[in-house]
Amino acid sequence: MATPTPAPNTQTNRARGRLDPTVGKARTMVAALLGLTTTGKHRPVAEPPLVLVGCSGGPDSLALAAVAAFFASRGEIRVGAVVVDHQMQPGSAEVAENTAAKLRQLGLDPVQVRTVELENDGVGPEAAARAARFGALDVAARELGAQTVLLGHTLDDQAESVLLGLARGSGTKSLAGMRPRRGLYARPFLGLRRSETLAICEALNLDPWHDPANTDPAYLRVRVRHNVLPFLSAELGPGVTESLARSATILGHDADFLDDLAQREFERIAQIIPGTDTLPGEVRLGEEALRQLAPALLMRVLARAVVVLGGYQPSYERLASAQVLLERKGSAGPVQMAGKVSAYRISRSQSVPQDGPGYGKLVFRRSDTALQQQ
Repeated sequence: MATPTPAPNTQTNRARGRLDPTVGKARTMVAALLGLTTTGKHRPVAEPPLVLVGCSGGPDSLALAAVAAFFASRGEIRVGAVVVDHQMQPGSAEVAENTAAKLRQLGLDPVQVRTVELENDGVGPEAAARAARFGALDVAARELGAQTVLLGHTLDDQAESVLLGLARGSGTKSLAGMRPRRGLYARPFLGLRRSETLAICEALNLDPWHDPANTDPAYLRVRVRHNVLPFLSAELGPGVTESLARSATILGHDADFLDDLAQREFERIAQIIPGTDTLPGEVRLGEEALRQLAPALLMRVLARAVVVLGGYQPSYERLASAQVLLERKGSAGPVQMAGKVSAYRISRSQSVPQDGPGYGKLVFRRSDTALQQQ
């Protein structure tokens, strides 16, 4: 009995033997990050793992979805997608459904559209949208059993992130930008320029959606993209974008090393008080132990306490204010952190025994309960 002929790969058959070089480059990047192959015979596996693509329908993520679909056609992985509707623009639901339809035509399965409500806790619409988007992707990956979520960030995105970090006076963690792989998430296109994802869409006859927000000068990132980076390229040379991205890679190694050290210190000195099923109720950090930490580790340990309680990565100014509490001069707090978390210390003027559970510790709580429990 003759062996069935596999379904044709439309990406290859458009120009057999003439694979677009940018498409080939993108495939190599995805393969390297996922441990796949781009050449040779099809090697389908019995139970291929599921990889999801976070796709907005824009050129970057749509190109990534199409490239990932190539590996699904080889049977090495299954590829699905999640489209997040942030409801930030009129007609966003229609855009999301149209994007989902394009992804299904590429052969991705399953494809989900997830609508989110933004919670703006004073961090701005972009940060709120990011938090909601990653929340939706986390849930989708958990429910579908995906081992990886691919994101379409490019080298240009990386350079913009570094400049934004510099403008905000951020530290190593922010200047390190985005990592190629961090936990569930993978960004194989950090070595591609945005122009190259547009070239992939053209080569594969894809029709991406162009988000009008990407040309709205009300957003700082848009001004960096269209004004600042072109100016720097004109004055410093055309390689400035690549140089900024390279700096992020170098700083990323330093940031990861410091983060690992800080995590060990946090686990050593932190006392976690149970709260809800999903979040602790309180984090207590011994003041003497904190004072013995190097400044770079101290700030990271304080930030970790905020994030563990469900807050956002705090700014340097917020962390510095929490650090001042260790001096036991002036106010005992609370210091409001990002994301409804506050930090305080037990004041000496309060009637609390010195060996009490809060004395001699910097305490972090959700802001809605911190004042009630002092």
